[in-house]
Amino acid sequence: MSVNIVKPSILPGFMELTPSDQILFNKMMDTIRKNYEKFGFLPIDTPLIEKSEVLLAKGGGETEKQIYKVVKGDTDMSLRFDLTVPLARYVAQHYSELSFPYRRYHIGKVYRGERNQKGRFREFYQADIDIIGNGSLDIINDAEIPSVIYSTFRDLGFDSFTIKINNRKILSGFFNSLGIEDSTYVLRTVDKLEKIGIENVKKELAELGIPLEKIEKIMEFISIRGSNDEIIKELNKLNIENELFKTGLDELTKVVEYIRLFDVPENNFAIDLTIARGLDYYTGTVYETFLNDYPEIGSVCSGGRYDDLARYYTKQKLPGVGISIGLTRLFYQLTEGGIIKSTDNSLTQVLIIPMEGYLDYAIKASSVLRKADIYTQVYLEEAKIAKKFNYADKLNIPYVIVVGKEEAENNKYTIKNMKTGEQKTIFMDEVLECLK
Repeated sequence: MSVNIVKPSILPGFMELTPSDQILFNKMMDTIRKNYEKFGFLPIDTPLIEKSEVLLAKGGGETEKQIYKVVKGDTDMSLRFDLTVPLARYVAQHYSELSFPYRRYHIGKVYRGERNQKGRFREFYQADIDIIGNGSLDIINDAEIPSVIYSTFRDLGFDSFTIKINNRKILSGFFNSLGIEDSTYVLRTVDKLEKIGIENVKKELAELGIPLEKIEKIMEFISIRGSNDEIIKELNKLNIENELFKTGLDELTKVVEYIRLFDVPENNFAIDLTIARGLDYYTGTVYETFLNDYPEIGSVCSGGRYDDLARYYTKQKLPGVGISIGLTRLFYQLTEGGIIKSTDNSLTQVLIIPMEGYLDYAIKASSVLRKADIYTQVYLEEAKIAKKFNYADKLNIPYVIVVGKEEAENNKYTIKNMKTGEQKTIFMDEVLECLK
C-alpha cells in the first residue's frame, strides 16, 4: 500500500529555526528574562486563546481584521494579538490577589494576520514588562523603564543605542494651544516622520485640514534639537499657557532627572519631540529605542505610560507604564543583517564514545558528569571510531571522552580537547576539574 507523501512546508509569516539559530534565539530570550527578573518583575503566562469579546472589548477596526479566529463548537474564540490586552484582563480578574504596584513580565507568542512581506511575521514572540498602579503610579516608574532597557541591551551585546523619550501631554498640549482639539490624527502623522519624511508629513497634515501657518509651527516645534537640558530649556522658553503642556513638560523634566539617578549614561537616552507612538492608549511618557549603528532596523523596543489599563474589564483605575521587545522581528533583522551570528551547533560540552563492550562504563560516567552539571551525551550508535569523532567535530563539541578496556581496568578516562588536539588519560575527579 503506497503512502501519499505531503510536501513538507510551513505557512508564510511563521519562523522556524535550525538548532544552531534556536540556541542563539534562546540565549537572547534568556538574557531578556534575566534582566526583567533582576529589576523585580514577576513572570506570568496567559492562554494563547482568549474569548473574542475580551480581545475586542476596545472595539474592532484594524484589530478585528488582523485577529485569528479559532473555530471549535459555539464559543467565539481568538488567538491573542498582543500581550497587553491579556494583561488587562488578567489584572482585572486577579485584582484582589495581586500586590500593587504590580510588576510583571511576559515572554510569549502572539498572532496577527499581517500582510505577507519580508521581516513581518504572523506568529512572533514579544517580551513585555509593565508596572501597574492601583489608582495612581508615581512618575519615577517612567524613569526606571529606560534603566531596564539599558541593562537589557547592554547584556545583549550592544553599546551604541539610544532610548528616545517624549511625553504625549507635551504634544497634545502644544496642538491644543494651536486650536487643534482632536490631536489623535496629528500625533499619528507626526509619528510617521522617520518612515515617510518631512514633506509627506506636511502633506498629510494639510489633508487633515490644518492651515499652513499651523503646519509650519508644528514643524518648528518637532525640529527643536540639542541636549536633553537644552530641549527642556527651549520648551520652557515657548511659554505655552496650556495646562496639559505644562504637566507634560514637568513630567518629562522629572523623568530626565530620575533616569540620570538610575545611572543610565547621557549618550544612551535623548528627548525626541517627534516620538509620538501611534497607539491611542499612551497618555504620557513614550519610548522608542534605536541601535545607532543600524538605523535601518527601526525601533527595537518601544512603549509608554497609559492612564487606565483595564477600563474595559473593571471600574478600578489602573494606570501603568511598560515596554515591549518584538523578539522574533529583532532576531530576524539582526541575523539577516549579519549583526549577530549563531556559532553553537550543540549545547553538549562532552561526548562520551564507548568502545565495544564498554557502554555500561560510559553511561555510568555520563551520570557522574551530569550530576556535576556538565552537559553530556553518550554516542549510542554502532559506527567506526572516525565517524564518532566526526560527529563531535560537526557539532563543535569541545571535548570527547573515550572509554575502553584500558580505561575500565584502570578506572580512568581518555579525554581529548577537540580544538587543540591535546589528549590525556586521567581519573574522574581530574576530568571534572578539566570540564568545569
